[in-house]
Amino acid sequence: MKIMVYEVREDEQAELARQAEKLGVSLEISCEVPTIENAALAAGCEGVSILGQGKIDEPLLDAWYGLGVRYLSTRTVGYDHIDLAHAKELGIRVCSASYAPNGVADFAVMLILMCLRHYKQAMWRGQVNDFSLNGLQGREMKDLTIGIIGTGKIGAQVIRNLSGFGCRILAYDLRRNPAVEKLVTYVDFDTLLARADVITLHMPLLDSNRHIINRESIAKMKDGVVIVNCSRGELADIEALVEGIESQKIGALGMDTCEGDEGIVHADHRVDILPNRNWFYLHQFRNVVMTQHMAFYTDAAVASMVECGIRGIWEMANGVPCETELNR
Repeated sequence: MKIMVYEVREDEQAELARQAEKLGVSLEISCEVPTIENAALAAGCEGVSILGQGKIDEPLLDAWYGLGVRYLSTRTVGYDHIDLAHAKELGIRVCSASYAPNGVADFAVMLILMCLRHYKQAMWRGQVNDFSLNGLQGREMKDLTIGIIGTGKIGAQVIRNLSGFGCRILAYDLRRNPAVEKLVTYVDFDTLLARADVITLHMPLLDSNRHIINRESIAKMKDGVVIVNCSRGELADIEALVEGIESQKIGALGMDTCEGDEGIVHADHRVDILPNRNWFYLHQFRNVVMTQHMAFYTDAAVASMVECGIRGIWEMANGVPCETELNR
């Protein structure tokens, strides 16, 4: 079996080689983001594996199908970059990746602490030997109410991490998670918005929750609220975030992902001109911490994502149940 692997990073290569040998598959490797222009790289391949920087739309899926591709894996947990409905129409089976929630959960707590302790400003000052304290007084977690939106695997691990800080934890989800019910108080969405000092997002991106953080929801929040997003950028309307920061309704943002970061994150743009005004305008505020969509990025998670990406295709092609298949 031959698999075309797009968007390959150097840190993935050793695990790709291990999986290829283990499963007896042949891999064609490229660092290019998949597009209609390079679709022909998949000629002669039954499977294609991708990351999340490309838009896997109808024309690209059609092109791959015409080249013989019948299986597609994304080496990411999120899959909103793939037109799953059209893939199903064509008969292309699709799977995603999974990894332990610890890395992202740890990162979310780190961003909360960085926002509460003004670490971005403190770090900048230290670079120019300014060690003054003015404007850097923080808040302690034990005095705060933290709101968790989404209590799946990652949200639940964030709750476990936070339980040691002595804070009050509220949670909102369409389905309660019995594994953490003793650690949180489940409330409705508006109650969480009104009572939380910090709000952190942990849900997949769906049509039903796109821009769940918007002008209306921000207006219901406490003045000075801290918002953290380690999930999907499009969960929050970037224009509403900008307005919230400018008006000081939002006290701080910790954003590992932000609407409009496609084509920006995971690349070096020091000599590029990037026409994304909202993203870069938001990025420059002293109380906005924006990282390069790296909450997932640990050695254990990368190995798991690569394994899922190759093994998932092998399983679907060989009639073996694939736990992360999306469009059965």
